[in-house]
Amino acid sequence: MGLEEHIRNIPGFPIPGIQFKDITPLLRDPESLRQSVDQLASQWAGRSVDYVVGIESRGFILGAPLAYLLSAGFVPVRKPGKLPADIVSAEYSLEYGVNRLEMHRDAIEPGKRVLIVDDLLATGGSARAAAQLVESVGGIVAGMSFLIELGSLHGREKLACYDVRSLITFEEVPSNEQA
Repeated sequence: MGLEEHIRNIPGFPIPGIQFKDITPLLRDPESLRQSVDQLASQWAGRSVDYVVGIESRGFILGAPLAYLLSAGFVPVRKPGKLPADIVSAEYSLEYGVNRLEMHRDAIEPGKRVLIVDDLLATGGSARAAAQLVESVGGIVAGMSFLIELGSLHGREKLACYDVRSLITFEEVPSNEQA
């Protein structure tokens, strides 16, 4: 069974018109979880990565073990109001609204190489915001890694100046039941 067979579609979540890709079946299967993290790590083996930035919240699940395997530190990028120290923030648009991400200002030293990780690349907004955070404190985005990419939403185009990699690509065409 391939990894994509462990991804469940939830129509109309979080709002009507969105086809949510639920990774919880993959996460609860030990072999699929191990395979996912190992494959993500193998894409970056031998590359210089000082930190893995995980985007809240599913980026934490994949990012922390990936940082461990790459012998890198882990930096959480959070939704607003969750970090206790001085922060930098970036706003972004997503397929169903606007949001903001935050990171501790002192999380990444200038010149350090950073891998940005999340479960899903859709429109590219949150990944681009995370890159803005990294770059605003002097970090260098070494690349971006995603478990799933929704090719029909063209998020990769918004991230064209970065090395973007994904394990699973779905090419669904958005309709009134999908986005």
